[in-house]
Amino acid sequence: MNNSPHGKTSESFRPVIMGLNGMVASGHPLASEAGINVMRNGGNAVDAALAVASTLSVVEPMMSGLGGDGYIMVYWKDTDSIEIINGTGAAPLKAEPHLFKDTGIPSKGILSVSTPGLMHAWFDAYDKYASLDLSTLFSDSIRIAEQGFPVTHYLSNAIGEDPLLCSFEDSKKIFTNNGSPLAPGEILVQKNLSKTLKILAEEGRNSFYNGSIGKALVEFINKHGGLLTQKDFSDCTSRTESPISTTYHGYTVYESPPNSSGHILLQELNILENFDISDFEPTSSELIHLMVEAKKLAFNDREHYMSDPDFTDIPIEGMLSKKYAAHLASLINVSKASNSTNKTNPWEYQKQQRQNPINDRTGVAEESENTTCFVIVDKHGNAVCQLQSLQSSWGSGMIAGDTGILLNNRMTYWHLEPEHLNYLQPGRRVRHTMNTVMVFEEKTKKLKWVLGTPGADTQVQSNFQVLINLIHFGYNVAEAVEAPRWKDILSPTESNYPHTFTNELIIENRFPEKTISDLKQKGHQIRNLAKWDGIVGREMIIQSDSKTHTLHGAADPRYDGYAIGW
Repeated sequence: MNNSPHGKTSESFRPVIMGLNGMVASGHPLASEAGINVMRNGGNAVDAALAVASTLSVVEPMMSGLGGDGYIMVYWKDTDSIEIINGTGAAPLKAEPHLFKDTGIPSKGILSVSTPGLMHAWFDAYDKYASLDLSTLFSDSIRIAEQGFPVTHYLSNAIGEDPLLCSFEDSKKIFTNNGSPLAPGEILVQKNLSKTLKILAEEGRNSFYNGSIGKALVEFINKHGGLLTQKDFSDCTSRTESPISTTYHGYTVYESPPNSSGHILLQELNILENFDISDFEPTSSELIHLMVEAKKLAFNDREHYMSDPDFTDIPIEGMLSKKYAAHLASLINVSKASNSTNKTNPWEYQKQQRQNPINDRTGVAEESENTTCFVIVDKHGNAVCQLQSLQSSWGSGMIAGDTGILLNNRMTYWHLEPEHLNYLQPGRRVRHTMNTVMVFEEKTKKLKWVLGTPGADTQVQSNFQVLINLIHFGYNVAEAVEAPRWKDILSPTESNYPHTFTNELIIENRFPEKTISDLKQKGHQIRNLAKWDGIVGREMIIQSDSKTHTLHGAADPRYDGYAIGW
């Protein structure tokens, strides 16, 4: 027994939440409760997902909302199928690069806004899978927005730490009390957002892209000098995609395809598979070193090859090839950290060669992203992993007038140098760090884990660490999400642009001192991180136990997340 309240194999300060009929793990207790309420009333996992998603837009406004983007991964038990609904919007049709030549793309404000694609994803999921009416699914979010809810310490800090949020008048009215950020325990009311959610429930997606909501958004954007037009909203679509996958030690891991960065997690696993880690401790320097080096190689491929697949040939088959992973693994020095960003060639392992010649370029660069993730499994065995985001915290910082909708700042992901792979082009989708994860037992084909996290580049690193602790060290789900974690940065493969980050391995100080000392000896530039810092991810996970038919849930204590089962 580990010397912590709930630890068995490792440290755990929260219990594993158990359920038989359904489980939700999300970024806020009220959102998890909304999903459980729907399932108690006969709804399935997708019904619950829409309830959770809409509620998070109210109670976690800095992370996601109607004015953002997202991915929804759905496993449907009856058809034994997995699909990803990609709700990522495009750059405005008026977003010509020359407009930003002198000043660059602003990180906040109206010129940082791109077409929000999330609502298409919501309604695609609803049309195909949902069983309850929208007024039922949105009832909790509408009520909470109308009546208000107590601000958490985490949310209060997020309001106070954003220097620009309250400089915009509409945002200031909602998130402050006479100009002071709402304090913990004060009530956040969003009546206009409640009205907008009611319209969505009554009129559906058309109200957002071609109806009253969309028109109000376009009017606000035009009034303030933005680039989006009604045509951007009318032309916006989502798409349904097949997952990409790999096998790892008896499991099949499914991920979101490009323009998501999901391939990185699969590459990390493929590379690590070439090493025998059976004698390593979970917090050992030997294991962390191998994982960090695998991460660097996978990120390097993203930098060189990943973009919008509608515009770019991506060697995804080659990147996920086991033979290619073995080649990458051979580049790792087990005793020394590498800072190399030399280009490797997955095209050599790709059966279908590129259709369009592409110059050697580096990839798009992105800012750190504040996102929300939640996972759901229902009593039928259906599952959802969903991420949605405004991009960085609070998005553009601008609430669009009387709609109550916070607009995204996704434009800040674009590059303005023509030789770059993700050079800004009107109507094109940018590369995303959001990625959804499901894991199945390879032999039985049964669902094992649904997991994910917000955190931009941290996502595929945190998911990697959680899976290794589950698969190799027998951690339960609470131990896996609470275990100490690290985050590596290797410039210029990080997402932020310009590439100003310092090469460093950021590591929680809960790791043993010897581990940190040994990593320094291997050449890693260490930055010590305080305990329980959310910079290393905020994981959500549900495990499906095929033997007992129970669900095990856990939410990361690094912020307001909570798992609820029934």
